[in-house]
Amino acid sequence: MFGYSLVQLARRRATDPDGGRRILLRRNACLVGFGFVHATLLYFGDFLGAYGIVGIVATCVLLPRGDRFHRLVLWLWGIQTLEAAAVAVAVVLRWRRGPATLTNAADPSLAASSYGRSVLDRLAEWPVHTATVIPFIVIVWLGIWAARRRILEDPAAHRPLLRRVACAGLGVAIVGALPYAFVSAGIAHVDAGTVHRMSWLHAVTGEYAGPGYVALFGLAAARLARPRHPRSDRAVRCVDAVAALGQRSLTAYLAQSVAWLALFSRWALDLGGSTYVATVAGLLVWTGSVGWAYAMDRRGRRGPAETVLRRIAYGVPARPAHRAV
Repeated sequence: MFGYSLVQLARRRATDPDGGRRILLRRNACLVGFGFVHATLLYFGDFLGAYGIVGIVATCVLLPRGDRFHRLVLWLWGIQTLEAAAVAVAVVLRWRRGPATLTNAADPSLAASSYGRSVLDRLAEWPVHTATVIPFIVIVWLGIWAARRRILEDPAAHRPLLRRVACAGLGVAIVGALPYAFVSAGIAHVDAGTVHRMSWLHAVTGEYAGPGYVALFGLAAARLARPRHPRSDRAVRCVDAVAALGQRSLTAYLAQSVAWLALFSRWALDLGGSTYVATVAGLLVWTGSVGWAYAMDRRGRRGPAETVLRRIAYGVPARPAHRAV
């Protein structure tokens, strides 16, 4: 979706390509700044900085290219699919029973006993984390390819493609994750080498879930666009509320980090250690975010982070957000 949005933002400035390019560069540079602040103050596993860096590279290298160049990304995904198949075969053929288990050691900032100590740890952790996730530019590039064909602007016209991508993408991601999940659940007992190959399979196939979910949401949008019965007003409001959260996703992302810091830090409420507590906390925080976003939308107000980003990128005050009806 990030790659898709880059094309949409550039398309709005089609009459002034140089001006549009400058806006995209400022916007993505701002994301890097947001990421640094977010990672320093709240959570080292920040993605905003990586989005900003990838956005700058995409603006300079990918967006100016033609359709023939962008078809290369389909070949890259084809090669990656062959890699995933090879890893899956290796997992099956080299399956060895053993006592290996999955371990999850907390990063220093997450295990810190004070907020000040966690800030110092995050300053060292964020650059490393950002460098490891920048390769997701291949996924962003696929979004750019899709946006150039306006697939999500008219999902009804692309239902066959969206169905294939949803089934294949989510199917590959689920099947690729199952072996690792079985070890985690204690169902499968294998040696360390097998666990390592399962981990690699989980990482490679997990990337297919992104296109799969986007295709699934595109199919849902095509269905929701059909004429509705008057009694479906509640469903319409639910969709509008989720859409309002999407329009304020930057603010919601930062706010959720505040919630996780308060709920799970050792020096705060320290509620970690239970999957059930984490699940309930996640549902409550997300539901609260949806309600807050919908209330903001009804008042025609943007999220504060979106307001700052727009001010920096465009150099003008943010206009009132579109009110959901």
